[in-house]
Amino acid sequence: MIRFILGGARSGKSSLAEQLAVASRLPVHYLATARVWDKEMAKRVEHHQQSRPQEWPFTEEPLEIIPVIAEQAQQGCVLLDCLTLWLTNVLLLDDEEQLAQRQQDLLDFLAKGVEGELILVSNEVGQGIVPDNALARRFVDEAGRLHQRIAALSDQVVFVTVGLPQVLKGPVLEL
Repeated sequence: MIRFILGGARSGKSSLAEQLAVASRLPVHYLATARVWDKEMAKRVEHHQQSRPQEWPFTEEPLEIIPVIAEQAQQGCVLLDCLTLWLTNVLLLDDEEQLAQRQQDLLDFLAKGVEGELILVSNEVGQGIVPDNALARRFVDEAGRLHQRIAALSDQVVFVTVGLPQVLKGPVLEL
């Protein structure tokens, strides 16, 4: 089962993903993709660390997410938070071939299906104003295209706004 949870910043998407992971009744492995670039990001990471259950094992991996998912999903539920941070890390490699290849590798991996359960959390960034710089516009475009392709491969897609989940695809939420 692949669940794709989208929402804006502080929409409640991570909280919902954690609730779904618990509700799966499977062993949960948390996969964090963030890189700490500054004090503000350090505070965000700390908030996420404190909000999730301390007994969940975790991996911090900014780029090589497929091997972690492949290994850990066999044992239960993988909660990846967050896909847009992973995309940022790939985009900042400043390598067009790697950007395209890593995205395609992820899509190919997901298309084969995942043992256990995979919960992907991502930021919806395409509903605001058009960014004023080329890198930010590129990020919005890449994220939008990636989100569409992942949504097509997902069993369930949920959009979260102000803490309220809206199922866009798949089964009704059972928490």
